[in-house]
Amino acid sequence: MVSQPVAVITGASRGIGKQLAIDLAKAGYAVVVTARSTEAQPSKLPGTIDETAALVRAAGGTALPVPLDVRDEEAVAQLADRVYAEFGRCDLLVNNAAVAPPGPTLEQPTRRWRLAVDVNLNGPFYLMYYFCPRMRAAGEGRVVNISSVASVTPEFGRISYTVTKRALEALTEGMAHELRGSVAVNCIRLELSVWSEGYASTLGDQDFSDFEDPVVMSDAVLWLARQPLDYTGRIVTIADLRAIGAVRGPTRIGDRWRAQGSSA
Repeated sequence: MVSQPVAVITGASRGIGKQLAIDLAKAGYAVVVTARSTEAQPSKLPGTIDETAALVRAAGGTALPVPLDVRDEEAVAQLADRVYAEFGRCDLLVNNAAVAPPGPTLEQPTRRWRLAVDVNLNGPFYLMYYFCPRMRAAGEGRVVNISSVASVTPEFGRISYTVTKRALEALTEGMAHELRGSVAVNCIRLELSVWSEGYASTLGDQDFSDFEDPVVMSDAVLWLARQPLDYTGRIVTIADLRAIGAVRGPTRIGDRWRAQGSSA
């Protein structure tokens, strides 16, 4: 059992999830780092939950890496049992894991549609299903779902992603209504190009210097985690949060590399 707050983060082997784990730990959370990629079973993309956990610990934080496929309801139920057995609490759940199968929808096998629905919609539902009742029983909890401007952009070109992200926003609003007074459920509709190792690996030589640094998502999640419980059912963008000073100004990923280079 721990006295510090506990955060569970999906899709934490790279990109936004990895940065969230590091920054939430710096903010005082013990972090449960989940994704499918592990040292024992890495994916084709860079990053594992073990690497993320090591970075959290190197920064002085507490990390529990747990392999998880969010499509597996039984595995999600087991994760909830383990978190409450080891920590006795969960204060913040961040549903970040997502897939965006490329290509014309009607030319793809239907399994790709099912993959998007299972990861982007069913996965967050399973996590809320098994964590939120325990949050409510404890008297307080917060959920942050990560959506995308693709949810309102049909021309994005990946229909399964657009449909599932729009559904995730509706799920956010519905769960916020059901859990009002005990668990705040909010959603960030990411409207920016945010750098990740996945982008860098798959898109090769593209210039990423003007992509946003993923630290802006940490700002947004931490701000939502600090709001009162009656701040719930909101779909917010980074622009919305910048307008009220909740998120730092534009921080390009190139700035980080230049800063590191100048201090070397």
